[in-house]
Amino acid sequence: MLGVMVFVRVCVSVKVFLLTLALVVYLALFLHVYAPRSDCYVRQLYGDNSTPGVLKEPKIMAGIWLVIFYLTSLILVRQDELGSRTEFLLEKCFKKETDEMETTKNVNRLLLQNLLPGHVTEFFIGKDVPNQDLYSKSCECVCVMFASVPQFYKEFYNESSINNNGLECLRFLNEIISDFDELLNKPKFSAVEKIKTIGSTYMAAAGLTNPAKTEEQLLCDTSNSHIRSMLDFAIALMGRLENINTHSFNSFKLRIGINHGPVIAGVIGAHKPQYDIWGNTVNVASRMDSTGVLDKIQVTEETAHVAQTLGYDVTQRGVVNVKGKGQLTTYFIDTEQTLKT
Repeated sequence: MLGVMVFVRVCVSVKVFLLTLALVVYLALFLHVYAPRSDCYVRQLYGDNSTPGVLKEPKIMAGIWLVIFYLTSLILVRQDELGSRTEFLLEKCFKKETDEMETTKNVNRLLLQNLLPGHVTEFFIGKDVPNQDLYSKSCECVCVMFASVPQFYKEFYNESSINNNGLECLRFLNEIISDFDELLNKPKFSAVEKIKTIGSTYMAAAGLTNPAKTEEQLLCDTSNSHIRSMLDFAIALMGRLENINTHSFNSFKLRIGINHGPVIAGVIGAHKPQYDIWGNTVNVASRMDSTGVLDKIQVTEETAHVAQTLGYDVTQRGVVNVKGKGQLTTYFIDTEQTLKT
């Protein structure tokens, strides 16, 4: 009976059945099978003439104590059942809460990955980062690109009732930007990170995941690969926009500016954090876009020299007056042969 209470892991009804069966068997043994031995023991104690009370007969007292032990066993079995049920419910509730926490963590990770680059997301996920501890990183060689569609606001955007007060125009711009974003899913553009969009200008950078200090040869090879990735990405953007023009019967052209050099990357803001990059490299890349020509990729002299070593054909544009930088010699990347291939 103790074994049934402690070691047998079955439901309470089975335990009650086993305990009741044991009680019946033991009572049958005490009151019938071993009853003559009990009577003989009583006769030896009290003689044949005297009759003891009922509570002094061994078979009766054995049955009474057995029933008491049986009732106690039922109480313990019921308590064990309640404890097991409570433990099961608590474990189930804990598992449910754990799954909910894991789901919430995954949702937060996806939201952060849509707002921030992957390597920056890992900095914030799973860490109690105070608001004053901002993420910042210095990168020695980053290729920065600004690609704008100046015709969109000058010729296409119109807040007339036909365009639903400009909503249809913005919907079309969203389709263009979304098509540009799809290119980032390609493995060849894994080093390119979208920074943000400013109106109809698309800003991206390559090389933000590399450490700030490396060996000279490794840094040179890495920077060349980043510039190659960015130039290929810029050419792919032009090809994607041409495909959009074909299906929408438009004639949009991209104006692209690219520069490479050191930048500082970081996250600004505790609420709605914004990942951005700063530095002279970014400013010059923006000027390469603003002073550029439609359907051309304008680069600085340093970037043009690297592009030539990578096998790209470049054409010198000449000296361009760049705001805040003075006179700079700029170059155009030859994209016609690349687009054909």
